[in-house]
Amino acid sequence: MRRAIAYSYARLSNSLPRGWRDFFFQLGLWLGFILAYQVARGIAGHGTLTAFQNGQLIIDTERRLHSLVELRIQRVVLNAGDWLVDLLNWTYWNAEFTILFLALLWVYLRRNESFLRVRNALFFSNMLALIGFVLMPTAPPRLFPSLGFVDTLNTSSWLNHGSGLVNLLSNQFAAMPSLHSSDALIIGFAMAALVRSRAARVFWTLWPSWVWFTVMATGNHYWLDVAAGIALALLAGTLAVGIEVLRRSDDQLDSAALP
Repeated sequence: MRRAIAYSYARLSNSLPRGWRDFFFQLGLWLGFILAYQVARGIAGHGTLTAFQNGQLIIDTERRLHSLVELRIQRVVLNAGDWLVDLLNWTYWNAEFTILFLALLWVYLRRNESFLRVRNALFFSNMLALIGFVLMPTAPPRLFPSLGFVDTLNTSSWLNHGSGLVNLLSNQFAAMPSLHSSDALIIGFAMAALVRSRAARVFWTLWPSWVWFTVMATGNHYWLDVAAGIALALLAGTLAVGIEVLRRSDDQLDSAALP
């Protein structure tokens, strides 16, 4: 038994490109982000009135632009049947955690040379979004049922915003910017560039658009939130690439300085 455990441990260790220390360091970074997210959640929770005012401001802005499309999207989805609502709900709950984590883990294990760039882009995106959640807490469309918005996630009996763990960990006023939209763009385009299968490339290229549609169809984001999330992803990606260029320049200078 001990020999089997030792063999399994050795195989797992060999699959880690930088060893256990680096693996746990990467996990620690994301645990640190979760802690920071909870701090931001607590701060935003004290601004309930402000959050609803900001949500109404976005609705009024979209109305002035004649682009309050979220209500029409929801009507189409609800008329399509339960199968589409269930698929959208599943996407929403899994996109930002399950799929994002598994995709990033795959990059770490199989395309480690690209991991730092992808991780940094996601890290910058998430940390900048936390600043937005604190400075502009925003109530999502689903919290305005009087205007016709529907919280499709409440139709799920197994998982909804009232579920214990979700209610404990989620920030109900984190609509602006859409972190779902930002992270989907980063991980979607990163995976599309790194996978080898043509079908997989198509899937990951379309993934961001599907997530953008999902967050509006489920009543969790306005299209302005999505647009802000896209801009956030572009900024985070630029910062990640810039840091990588600087790091490589420093490495080249260090190499040139060696006798």
